[in-house]
Amino acid sequence: MLARLFPDRFVPVLLATILLASLLPVRGAAVPVAQGISTAAIVLLFFLNGVRLPRDEVLHGIRNWKLQGGAFAFCFGAMALLGACAHALAALFLPATLALGFLFLGILPSTVQSATAASSMAGGNVAASVVAAALLNLAGVILSPLLFALLAGSAGEIHGAAALRIVAILLLPFIAGQLVQRWLRPWVVAHRGLATLMDRSAIATAVYVAFSAAVVGGIWHLLDAREIAIVFGAVAILLALAFGGAWMLGRLLALARADRITLLFSGAQKSLAVGAPLAATLFPSATAGMVLLPILVYHMAQLILSAWIAPALSDD
Repeated sequence: MLARLFPDRFVPVLLATILLASLLPVRGAAVPVAQGISTAAIVLLFFLNGVRLPRDEVLHGIRNWKLQGGAFAFCFGAMALLGACAHALAALFLPATLALGFLFLGILPSTVQSATAASSMAGGNVAASVVAAALLNLAGVILSPLLFALLAGSAGEIHGAAALRIVAILLLPFIAGQLVQRWLRPWVVAHRGLATLMDRSAIATAVYVAFSAAVVGGIWHLLDAREIAIVFGAVAILLALAFGGAWMLGRLLALARADRITLLFSGAQKSLAVGAPLAATLFPSATAGMVLLPILVYHMAQLILSAWIAPALSDD
C-alpha cells in the first residue's frame, strides 16, 4: 500500500525530514555546525552533477533544438510566469514570505534523476531527457537567481555576498566535476546507487537545516489549517497546469511521441536539489524554510504523479 501511495522512495524520506525538523529542529550552538554540514553536502551534490554530465551527450542533444528549446522555454518561461501569477494570488491569502515561495518554485530548473527515470519508464527519449535536465540545471544555477530578482522586485534583490555564495557553492563545484570527469565518471556510473544516495542525502540535509530554522522561527504557529490547505490547493493547480501545458506544447511543436514524453517530465518537474541550496543562499535562515514549503509540496507531488502517469503513457 505504501508503494502505491509513494511510488518514489524519496517522498517518505522528505516527509520524515520535515517531521524530524518539526520535532527536533537544530538550535543554538548546533546551527553553525549543521549549516556547515549542509553546505558541504550541497558542494558534493553539485560536484557529482558535474562528474555525471557527459559533455559529448550534451553537444549531441543540443542538435535537437526543437525539443531542447521547448523544454527551456517552458521551464524558465511558462513556469516562471505561472509562478509569478501564483505568487500574486497567494499573497492575498498567505503570509508574504510563503507566497513568495510560489514564485521561487516557478523559476527553478527541472529535476535530473527523476525526470530521466520517469521518461524512461514512459517510453520517452532517454538520451534527450538526460541532456535536457542537465542543460536546464546548468542554466538554472545562473538563470534562476536572475529570474527571481527580475520577477520578485525588491523582495528578490541579490546582494554581492549571495551572488558569490551561488558561484562558490553551486557553480564552482560543478565546473570542478566537469574537469575531473574523465577520471571519476566511470566510478560514479559503476556506483550509481551510491551516487544517488549521496545526492538525496545532500538534499535531505539542506531541507532539514532550512526547515529547522523555519520551525524555530514559528512556522507552525504562523500558519493555520486554512493556509496549509491553500498551499496544497495552489500546488495541485500548478501541477495540473504544468503537466498539461508541457504535454500540449509538445503537440504544438509536432514532436515525436518519445520527445513529447521527454518534454513533459523535463518541463513540468522542478528541482529541489537546486531549490534547497539556492534558498539557503538567497534568504536568511529563518526565511528559507517558509519559502521552501511550496517547492517541498510540489516536489513530493510531482514524484508521485510522475510515477503514476509514466506507466500509463508507456501502455498507450
